[in-house]
Amino acid sequence: MKLLGVDHGKKRVGVAISDSGRKHAFPLEAVPGKDRHILLTRLKDLVDEHDVSEVVVGLPLTMMGEVGPQARKVQEFVERLERKLGPSVAVVAWDERLSSAQADRGLGSGKAEEGMRDMMAAVVILQSYLDRKP
Repeated sequence: MKLLGVDHGKKRVGVAISDSGRKHAFPLEAVPGKDRHILLTRLKDLVDEHDVSEVVVGLPLTMMGEVGPQARKVQEFVERLERKLGPSVAVVAWDERLSSAQADRGLGSGKAEEGMRDMMAAVVILQSYLDRKP
């Protein structure tokens, strides 16, 4: 079974997916994030389509490692996603500090395709999680 990585944003939500061996993360999709019902439904569809057993959601802690206003919003999103996916799919909040900066470095200079930055941030989040799992 695969893992899904999620970079939660106001305009778009970046999504990444692991390989079956859970070693590598790849960009999958950027989902419009304004309508939460549509977003949650699309994430559920991706979980079902790709045989996903765990979803890793980036948690934007402050640089001091504290939960600020943005992280609280993501925690609320995680709770809604857990309810939508049910008990058979684990949802994990994972420290995402600097994931967008890493994604920007990976994209290089120039304007990235709309949504690519979001997907690459999701890749960074998921890959960091995969790298720390035995």
